[in-house]
Amino acid sequence: MAVEIVIPSLGESITEVRLGRWHRAEGDWVEKDEILVEIESDKVTQEFPSPAAGVLHVTEEEGTDLPVGAVIGSVDTEAERPAQADPAPAEPSATVSEPVSTPAARVEDATEAASPVRVTPLARKVAEDRGVDIASVPGTGLHGKITKSDVLSATDAPASAAPIIAGDGALQRGERRTRMSKLRQRIAERLVHAQRTAAMLTTFNEADMSHVIALRNAHKEEFNDRFGVKLGFMSFFIRAAVSALHKYPLVNAFIEGDEVVEHDYVDMSVAVGTDKGLVVPVIRNADRRSFSEIETTIMDLAGKAREGRLGIDDMTGGTFTISNGGVYGSMMSTPILNPPQSGILGLHRIQNRPIEDPDNPGQIALRPMMYLALSYDHRIVDGAEAVGFLVHLKQCIEHPERLLLDM
Repeated sequence: MAVEIVIPSLGESITEVRLGRWHRAEGDWVEKDEILVEIESDKVTQEFPSPAAGVLHVTEEEGTDLPVGAVIGSVDTEAERPAQADPAPAEPSATVSEPVSTPAARVEDATEAASPVRVTPLARKVAEDRGVDIASVPGTGLHGKITKSDVLSATDAPASAAPIIAGDGALQRGERRTRMSKLRQRIAERLVHAQRTAAMLTTFNEADMSHVIALRNAHKEEFNDRFGVKLGFMSFFIRAAVSALHKYPLVNAFIEGDEVVEHDYVDMSVAVGTDKGLVVPVIRNADRRSFSEIETTIMDLAGKAREGRLGIDDMTGGTFTISNGGVYGSMMSTPILNPPQSGILGLHRIQNRPIEDPDNPGQIALRPMMYLALSYDHRIVDGAEAVGFLVHLKQCIEHPERLLLDM
C-alpha cells in the first residue's frame, strides 16, 4: 500500500510553499516520523516527517513551488525492509544541499559519495534513462545542484562555444543565478510595501553607554550564575523602549483601514539575521518581562532562528521592532518599518567619541557612544512624538536606574 506524502497546511495565510531539501532519496527505506524533507514558506522552514515506514518514492524535486495539499511522493508500506536498512543514517550526503545550520545528511550511494556533483534524485534518474553523463551537466539549482530541467536542457542544447583562452587557462567570466527563497521573496515584498504605503521618516539621537556598560560589567557574572544566561545590552534597550512606548503610545500603534489601533501591551519584535535572510521573532508581553526573562527569550528565539526552527507563532504579531545593526559594525542606518507597525528602533555600533563631559561642563571626555535611529510612520506619529520617544529612551539608557521606576 502506498501512503501519499502530502504538503500540510502551515497557516491560514500560506497557500504555496517551496520544496526544500530532501533528507532521504528515491528508493530509501524510511521509518515512520523520520524527517523526509524541508518545506519552505514565506514565513518559516519546517521539517516534514514520514507518514509511515516503507520505501520512499519521490515525485517532486527540490526547489519546486507547490500548493498546500500537493502530493510530493509516497511511502510503499508493503515493500520488504532491506536487511541492512539504517533508519537513522549519520553519514554526510552528497545528494542534498547543505544549509549552514545542518552539518549534513547521508550518502546516497558509493558513486555519489566519491563525487562532488550535487544532483536531485529525479535528475539522476532522468539522466540514466537518457544516457546523459550527469557530471557534464551544469547545475542551476541551489548551490549549483543539478535538477531535472538541467538534464533535459542538456539533452536538447547545441554544443557550446569554446572558452576564451588566456595564457594556459580559460578566462573565467561566469555568472550564477540562484532562486530567491520564499522567505527572501516575502522580505522583499514587505519592505517594498512598507516604503510605498507608509509616510516613513527617520529621526536620530545618540546615547552615552557608560552607565549601562558599567552596570552590566558589575553584575554580568552574578546574572549568568543565577539565571543561566548572559546579560546583554538588548534587555536594557527593550526595557527602555517599553518605557518610551508607554509615554508615546502611538509609536506602538497600527493603522488599519481608516482606524488607528492602539495597544495596551508591547509585543516586541527583534530582528535576527540568519543565513536564509532576516527574520523577526516576537517577545510576547515584553512590557511584563524581567531582564532575565527577556534575555532567556532572546536566546531561545535566536537559537531557533539559526537552526531554522521558528514557527509561525514565533513571528506573527509584534507591535514594535528593534533591529541591532551594531553587531555587524554599522555606525548609522535608517531601518525600514516592519508592516503594519508604526515604529522601528535601530541600534548601532558602540564607539568611543569625544563629547562634553556631563560631570565636568566645558571639559572633553572620551565616552562609549551609540547612534540611535527611530523610523516611524508620519501618518500617525508626529515628529515631536518621535523625537520625544528617542530622548526618553536616551535618558533611560544613560540613567538605567530609571528603568526600575519605569519613568
